[in-house]
Amino acid sequence: MSKVRWGILSTGRIAQQFAQDLAHVGNGELVAVAARTHDAALAFAARYRIPRAHDGYAALFADPDVDAVYVATPHTLHFDHSVAALRAGKAVLCEKPLTVSSAECAALTQTASDCNGYLMEGMWTYFLPAVQRARQWVAQGRIGRIRHIKADFGYPQLPFDATRREYDVALAGGCLLEMGIYPIAIAWLFLQQDPASVQVVARRAPNGVEDDVAMLFDYADCTATLATSFRAKLQNWTYVIGDEGYIAIPDFWRAHECMLYRLDECIDHFDDGRSTLGFDYEATAVGHDVLARKLQSDIVPLSASLRFQQHIERVRALIAA
Repeated sequence: MSKVRWGILSTGRIAQQFAQDLAHVGNGELVAVAARTHDAALAFAARYRIPRAHDGYAALFADPDVDAVYVATPHTLHFDHSVAALRAGKAVLCEKPLTVSSAECAALTQTASDCNGYLMEGMWTYFLPAVQRARQWVAQGRIGRIRHIKADFGYPQLPFDATRREYDVALAGGCLLEMGIYPIAIAWLFLQQDPASVQVVARRAPNGVEDDVAMLFDYADCTATLATSFRAKLQNWTYVIGDEGYIAIPDFWRAHECMLYRLDECIDHFDDGRSTLGFDYEATAVGHDVLARKLQSDIVPLSASLRFQQHIERVRALIAA
């Protein structure tokens, strides 16, 4: 096998973005799509020139010409669809959040192990060149020892509608899983630590799901100030602040660039100059892993996905208190 043959599960916005960028992946090709209705699958296949359009998800799992499945269904379906794909012998890239609880994450990880199958959460931010460059600067000691992380991600999802996916209780609605996972994941990427303590200020939508959350994660020698919101457009930047300088990453979740500062002076700047949305970086990395017969990613290991869920649960416990 010289290329990974991809199938996409679902035809929503994120599936469209992934399909668009997969055209720029040298070690992969998009060969199939599946949707709940055949008409939706056919329309998607025509738009992205995909050879096969499956009527229903089971047909994609059974397709012998699909090596890897991108799961892009709603959050609450990620577990069942990933399990089905793994049991069908497919490698799985599941859109974030991988699951809706730490218990589900542990069970899905066990299923991947039992099936000897590849599984990765689609935390595409980790693969972006600007984020990778920021990590290099930290590793090189260019900001000294990390003292603060500041990160937020929020877009208004208004007006409130309890039947909208982002708010729907039955679909694990709320801003933590939808958007808050990004700042929580970026804090984990740079610190690789569980917080010793967590403080939270949160607001709720009329149906009870969290729609605005500010978090303070306290570590042994540094802090992370994180936020997420359905109520307002936040800055959506990450700052990695050390005792000798800091790194700014604009729109970190889809980052194109990063800047290195010493006091008020920008002393280094990186811009990836890409023409894609950025999903091609994670798809290429998954392709390398699958072709090398690896069972998980070194960049987004399943242990990291479990940490994301555990940290979200700590925040939710405080919201509920």
